[in-house]
Amino acid sequence: MNACRYALPVLLTLLAACAPVPQRARIPTTWVPSPNFGERKPNFVVLHHTSDDTVEQALRTLTSRSLEVSAHYLVGRDGKIYQLVDERARAWHAGVSKWGPDTDVNSSSLGVELDNNGREPFPDVQISALLALLADIKERYGIPSANFVGHADIAPRRKGDPGRNFPWKTLADRGFGLWCDPPYPAPPDNFDADAALRAIGYDTSDVDAAYMALKLHYLPDDPERGPDPQTRALLYCLVNADR
Repeated sequence: MNACRYALPVLLTLLAACAPVPQRARIPTTWVPSPNFGERKPNFVVLHHTSDDTVEQALRTLTSRSLEVSAHYLVGRDGKIYQLVDERARAWHAGVSKWGPDTDVNSSSLGVELDNNGREPFPDVQISALLALLADIKERYGIPSANFVGHADIAPRRKGDPGRNFPWKTLADRGFGLWCDPPYPAPPDNFDADAALRAIGYDTSDVDAAYMALKLHYLPDDPERGPDPQTRALLYCLVNADR
């Protein structure tokens, strides 16, 4: 009994030592903790492929101190899901990116990596696991359907993942991302395609790159560059889609 009596304070001390230290000002202040606060709430999910040939390679990359990249989740080719970063924390997956007015996507999103080298199809078991993960995330955080995007969408000048093999329509059919099936409705003559790109969320500071990212997501087999008639019609459909 005496041993238990002495062990409890020691255990409590150890637990307190493991608790995160509050982030404080670097000048003298008086700490009066308020109970009224909330944890970081993600509003986007950004999907990536790893570019690696095995999940072991991807795990080494995503946990390397020297490489300084991470994601909240990694979904293996076999459907196994690895969690690498607490959802309350800011993972380093988006890099220099922009979606709508948001220029710090790492702080407002969860990053999900898919074990895929970028040249192969995504196995059904992997996509099934991804859909289950996204459903769980969407239910808990109330993330809008339009806010499930790819790395290429938020960083069109730098990135091309999750790539042309990624089944965006399958995800959209389950409520993760926007989608329109052809034939698309004809836009009015005064329809501004560049403005529609921005309304969806694309950064049009490099408008050619934005159109390439849009086509990679929605029209991966369309080689035309820029706002050709099919792309204009697609954009008109997307900006009027249920978000």
